[in-house]
Amino acid sequence: MSRPERLARRYGAGIACAILAGTMATVMAQAPAAPSQPAQETEAQKRTRLLAEDHQNMMMQLGITKLRPGPSGTETAPNHANYDEATANPFPKLPDPLTLKNGKKVTSADMWNKQRRPEIVEDFDREVLGRVPKNVPKVTWEVVETANGMVGDRPTIGKKLLGHVDNSAYPGITVDIQMTLVTPADAKGPVPVMMMFGGGNAIPGGTQPAGRGGFGPRAGAPGAGAPGAGAPRAGAPPAAPAAPPAPRDPPATQQLLAAGWGYAQINPTSVQADSGVGLTSGIIGLVNRGEHRKPEDWGSLRAWAWGASRGLDYLETDKTADAKKVGIEGVSRYGKAALVTMAYDQRFAVVLIGSSGEGGAKLHRRNWGEAVENLTGSGEYHWMAGNFLKYGAAEASFGSKNAGDIPVDSHELLALCAPRLTFISYGVPEKGDAKWLDHQGSYMAAVAAGPVFRLLGAKDLGTSDDYMKEKMPAVNVSMLDGQLAWRQHDGGHTDGPNWKYFIPWASKFLKYTK
Repeated sequence: MSRPERLARRYGAGIACAILAGTMATVMAQAPAAPSQPAQETEAQKRTRLLAEDHQNMMMQLGITKLRPGPSGTETAPNHANYDEATANPFPKLPDPLTLKNGKKVTSADMWNKQRRPEIVEDFDREVLGRVPKNVPKVTWEVVETANGMVGDRPTIGKKLLGHVDNSAYPGITVDIQMTLVTPADAKGPVPVMMMFGGGNAIPGGTQPAGRGGFGPRAGAPGAGAPGAGAPRAGAPPAAPAAPPAPRDPPATQQLLAAGWGYAQINPTSVQADSGVGLTSGIIGLVNRGEHRKPEDWGSLRAWAWGASRGLDYLETDKTADAKKVGIEGVSRYGKAALVTMAYDQRFAVVLIGSSGEGGAKLHRRNWGEAVENLTGSGEYHWMAGNFLKYGAAEASFGSKNAGDIPVDSHELLALCAPRLTFISYGVPEKGDAKWLDHQGSYMAAVAAGPVFRLLGAKDLGTSDDYMKEKMPAVNVSMLDGQLAWRQHDGGHTDGPNWKYFIPWASKFLKYTK
């Protein structure tokens, strides 16, 4: 089938013609005077072209002709991000998580679970994160390697796993989810497990993979194969100068095993690529048979969360893991994914959300650092549903929209985690956890989620409900008395320094002792 025919079948003849015309116009406008021998397109040029085509395709489907550019993280740039609290709250009134769309107040857990929670999920599905397709294929897990090893001074049993996604409907795309599970060798029974985004391709004592899968180490987090914050993004602030080395805690893997926990590492990019170019491959591309997304289709954050849920499916079958005490963790873009995972899959018992920023715990409505317009640009739009581009539109068939038009915000994503254990972690700008992330805006979201935690019988941060007046506590002050927790450590763009607080907090509320 030709490309025009495929486009017409998927989007209809009108949109298909617009897409083809737009692509041709872009190519013609950018093309130099015809050389006698056209230069060969490099791989980088091809990726740039495909990214632009996919982004433009979604804009055309939505009737968007112009997007507002996102602010720059470089403070000397003309379009630098705002860091003035006086102008940081252009939309101070947040959607009320405890008011139904018909105006009725939610007064019971039953009303929340049966009426309000589904309303909030629907808004996130349709407008923000995208829908998981009903026809998403089945995953079959295989243990490809088992090994006895050591993590620090702790003997372990490790399993290297592959989750084979059924691609019989479209054999042109293969998806194999990479995950590892490591548990204490001396455990007397099933243990709690923290699933962490990153790694997933090596186990202690096992054979080492040929490559690291694109993941480098991050301070205080899992050992071999653990992820960094990901590739730098357009508009993000430059990296902070290296701070003098400080005493480091043992890696999270060692701390977990010492406390009698196990850990799993899952490779998010084995589920879905972290790029708009990859939207026609991975699990999203497999379900769409290699074609572009529609506006309500899922983005990478939702796909990564889906992959984590399939990993939990496996843990429910493994006798070394206590599947009722499984947590999820990530930092930066994977902090966003950890929050999304916890919000949607109520089987997860606990989450550690590390430095998640815009698209994570930060309020979309805040004008501070990274903005909605950064998420709708070509560097980050793939994380979100196609429909999310509407909220960065300057000119479109529907006029224009902004962050104030989004029907939900991040406090409601946090509320979807209630009453389960939810720990929000940040570092400090001086060490590299940039102002760009909007620590205060994330704290405001946590405060605004508090009423839902209380309604469901959990304890919140213990503040008032006035998110506009409440301010973050000082650095290294723990707010760990309830199921909703906050701690800003004195390190950088990592959750490493908070693990020694997180593990005892989680163990206490899960009533787990080694």
